Amino acid sequence: MTNLIEKQITTYPEETEVVISAQNVSKKFCRNLKSSLFYGLQDIALELTGGNRKSDILRAKEFWALHNVSFKLKRGEALGLVGSNGSGKSTLLRIISGLIKPDTGTIKVRGRIAPLIALGAGFNPILTGRENIYANMSILGLSTTEIEEKFQEVVDFAGIADAIDAPVQTYSSGMAARLGFACAVHIEPDILLIDEVLAVGDISFRMKCYQRLAKLREQGTAFILVSHNPHVVLNVCESSIYLKKGNLITAGDTTSVIRKYEEDLGLGDTEAPSGVMYLPEKPKTQSLGIDVVSLCFKDEQGNILDTLISGESAYLCIECSAHLKVENINIGILITALSGQNERILYITSSSDNEFLEIHPGKAEIQMQMPYCCLLPGLYSAKIYVKEGIRSFDIVESFRFVVRANKIISQSLFYQPRSWKVINK
Repeated sequence: MTNLIEKQITTYPEETEVVISAQNVSKKFCRNLKSSLFYGLQDIALELTGGNRKSDILRAKEFWALHNVSFKLKRGEALGLVGSNGSGKSTLLRIISGLIKPDTGTIKVRGRIAPLIALGAGFNPILTGRENIYANMSILGLSTTEIEEKFQEVVDFAGIADAIDAPVQTYSSGMAARLGFACAVHIEPDILLIDEVLAVGDISFRMKCYQRLAKLREQGTAFILVSHNPHVVLNVCESSIYLKKGNLITAGDTTSVIRKYEEDLGLGDTEAPSGVMYLPEKPKTQSLGIDVVSLCFKDEQGNILDTLISGESAYLCIECSAHLKVENINIGILITALSGQNERILYITSSSDNEFLEIHPGKAEIQMQMPYCCLLPGLYSAKIYVKEGIRSFDIVESFRFVVRANKIISQSLFYQPRSWKVINK
């Protein structure tokens, strides 16, 4: 439910621009319902008797949803909050909005908060859109006169004029979300907490949302934006926080924070492969004529690369042991992303590039040059086969490798090498 919290704290002159100050904030939860109820009663009893709760110690079956998180937010600033599911983002927003209390640490809020945590969740489905506007905006702190002055702006912004006198239960989820957003942003709060709500509506409505947020920032409103889409955070926020399993991993300018988040998102908890992949040499009786002995990536100087860098040059090196001469060998490479839904990313063959490769008996290294690595940061698997026509010599089912980035790639599907210039006429 969308709520309004107003808090006033004593500030020093140099801190008047700070609207949120969090110091070592922690929150723990219990996964077991019975234990959670027992701990809750135990904590209430200790508070009533003045006992020590020992909030900094985990009890059986408890875990830290947030642990020692600190940051400051100033007037007019936009702070991004990124992390995978279960990282503690929504818990932090609920603590800031006053819905739950931290177990350790302090959080100080100066000004009026409008938490956009669940748009439209506080609407009464039986009431009309008109009635819900008055009810919702009064909860957000506006008087009836103020609501009347802003009413038409809210309706026009939400784009639901035709349905304003219909019960909200007849609205689509998108219509209810748009109305919830319109109510919240038109109260002109000091602080906006936005949790994955900029994805509602079509592109034209999302553009209106961004324009409205920009206008609020010009007027001094600060906001915290939660999104799983790094592109949105990059467009809106200058600074960001990256949370992982309740811990603050890194904080600072959004570019560096998103870069770290993208790398972790791609690799997950999987151990990153590195160096050379060696394959056992087959006995001659089992060999079909050409065997792949090792696989690796090298730079232009011939040094083995542990990881690839998006946008930088690399060579895929396939070392083979040949027992016969093959004049027109075909190398096929099928690359799959392991960090997503195992999507096929890239399929390359030497024959489709009109490359006629010839191998002689003995050891040979086949190199495929990539002037630019076009892959996003993440973990990948390559299936590599060696053929001549329909005759197959060897197949490597899974050569795993890692791609990292030294610049923001965001939500692109591949890296596009580019240059810029101005032609004056």
